[in-house]
Amino acid sequence: MPHDVSHTEADDDRTLYNLIVIRNQQAKDSEEWQKLNYDIHTLRQVRREVRNRWKCILEDLGFQKEADSLLSVTKLSTISDSKNTRKAREMLLKLAEETNIFPTSWELSERYLFV
Repeated sequence: MPHDVSHTEADDDRTLYNLIVIRNQQAKDSEEWQKLNYDIHTLRQVRREVRNRWKCILEDLGFQKEADSLLSVTKLSTISDSKNTRKAREMLLKLAEETNIFPTSWELSERYLFV
């Protein structure tokens, strides 16, 4: 639920963190280090692409000045109205089903309810 602070840490956040920890335990420039480094780069690139898609949508909706701040979800972010939470979840699911804003393998993150 959005009032739960775990919305700021999605599965891709944990995956990225774990890859970085494992990579840092490897000998630099070893084959395993290079593979993990590539995986880290790939995951970061996918995250940037999703963020850029969201930013374009927000800017197209007239939120040019606010786009970056709207995309900055932190542990302090809350939705105070449960009606808005339900509506946000419906919109997020519809976006995921009917657009290509998220890659097909992407697990929906609660943070996008806030956006």
